[in-house]
Amino acid sequence: MELQRMAYPKRSAVKGAGSPKMSLAKLLVFPVLLSIAAAILWFVYYSNAPGITSAITGNGAGVTAPITAASKRELLDFHMANFNQGWARYSDGVVATEDGGVTWLPAPAEAASVPQANGDEETAAVSWLSGKDLSPPSIQVQAQEYAVHKSQFLSRNVGWAMLVSGTAAEAPLWVTVDGGTNWSSKVTADIAVQIQAEHGQILAAVKETSFYAEQAAAQKAMEASWTLMPDTASPGDVVLVRHQQPGEVEWEGKTYTLEPFGTGYFTYLPISIGLKAGSYPIGDTVLTITAKKFQTQYLQVTKQMESMKQDTSRIQADQKKIDLARSQSQAEFLGVSNYIIPVEGRLTTPYGYTRYVNGKFDSSHRALDLAAKEGTPIKATNDGIVALSDMLYLTGNSIYIDHGMGLFSQYAHMSELLVSAGDYVKQGDIIGLVGTTGFSTGPHLHFTFWAHNVPVNPNLFFDTTPFQWTTPAEGQ
Repeated sequence: MELQRMAYPKRSAVKGAGSPKMSLAKLLVFPVLLSIAAAILWFVYYSNAPGITSAITGNGAGVTAPITAASKRELLDFHMANFNQGWARYSDGVVATEDGGVTWLPAPAEAASVPQANGDEETAAVSWLSGKDLSPPSIQVQAQEYAVHKSQFLSRNVGWAMLVSGTAAEAPLWVTVDGGTNWSSKVTADIAVQIQAEHGQILAAVKETSFYAEQAAAQKAMEASWTLMPDTASPGDVVLVRHQQPGEVEWEGKTYTLEPFGTGYFTYLPISIGLKAGSYPIGDTVLTITAKKFQTQYLQVTKQMESMKQDTSRIQADQKKIDLARSQSQAEFLGVSNYIIPVEGRLTTPYGYTRYVNGKFDSSHRALDLAAKEGTPIKATNDGIVALSDMLYLTGNSIYIDHGMGLFSQYAHMSELLVSAGDYVKQGDIIGLVGTTGFSTGPHLHFTFWAHNVPVNPNLFFDTTPFQWTTPAEGQ
């Protein structure tokens, strides 16, 4: 009893002392509870927005989430401006996405007043990859067919479908990444990756298409397993090969690696000047080589000039510089515009001439000699990076420009060099002046192209690009 009497006043004392504090605590906690309750209501309210419900695929994969009262919100309209941005207007508000539908957040009503373009601006240059003509009347989910009120395909694979109001489906807005075979009511992490991959593929296709003469030629090349540009050539020419997959091409005893660019894989194939006419298989297609005759040229030079070619040590030292400069090339096509003739001059020696010097066989002239007054400006034939700019023994003041993917242009015998190694030049930039340095009988420009360290016919490039060497598409 003694313990009970002692305990009672203690409990009373604690209660009496703590009454004001308990009231204050209630006042502080109450707003917090209200905030938590509001957050829960907000989540439930918007949980049925596109991209939040669970995934259901047309083949039955995935898990169906319980349909809540919030999932009955009425979708009035939607629009995807591109692969990342879009909005959806419900009867009770607007939501928008900036990440391709992964998340949708409340947005002002003005967000839904954006002009409703087809969302295919990015595919305008690659119309055959566009989904603008796709408009399914219904979609199928777990063997259940649902009528479509509105659909929008951003490409042949990625599309969105809004179901007819009142449909008993899990959600009113669905997405596909395989052209409509499977549909999902949520942009899962895997679907988001596929959407971005598709977007990247579209951008790569647009970039590659810009190199072709016309969209029809681009489509023909991109849809073929193998494409040869051109498919008929002559000795001394060069062919651009495109394949849909990475790999290698065996050609005239050498192996050429197909390098990625755009949506394909490319390499240049230089054709030796002595290759016989005939048909040569490359992948699933055939390269036709036609016969070509080259004329003969006879030069008379002084004994002193003739002796220059006997100094093999200096020649070999220069060749090491040249080989090093041409050993690395940019992994893309740098010349977007047409190639131009680098100097206004008179053609004195065409490409491919068999040359005799002082009555003795010298070589096949695998370049163009363009005679002009000393000091005449020399232009870069196209965009590129200067790989070498130096005084060399036989070719005098010389420049090599890398145009990417193993293609280089060469300029020799100049009186002055106006660019340095590492400089980025644009088509038409003045890079040097005509001269007669090195093994030269008069002021001229010795000009040619090198594809994988093999000199090839420059005439193929002028006023065009290798992508325009394709055979015209049918009906064009």
